[in-house]
Amino acid sequence: MKTREDIRETLRQLLVEMFEVDPSAISDDAKLYEDLDIDSIDAVDLIVEFRSLTGKQIDPDVFKAVRTVEDVVNAVSDIIGTP
Repeated sequence: MKTREDIRETLRQLLVEMFEVDPSAISDDAKLYEDLDIDSIDAVDLIVEFRSLTGKQIDPDVFKAVRTVEDVVNAVSDIIGTP
């Protein structure tokens, strides 16, 4: 993942493959819990998957503050240092 768009596309794929989210429901401002029906256990699974993809330790506390798809992109981008 070299760009924010790479992160966004990876997240989109994970949401569809891991949680069977309808791709048409995924937008930058889609709320994870309300719009995409992602619960806290799913969020942990997402953290684990991003950790394995990036090789970076992702603090679960960072993900407590995320609410939207864009928030996740921003958090992962900050962690891996993507411009």
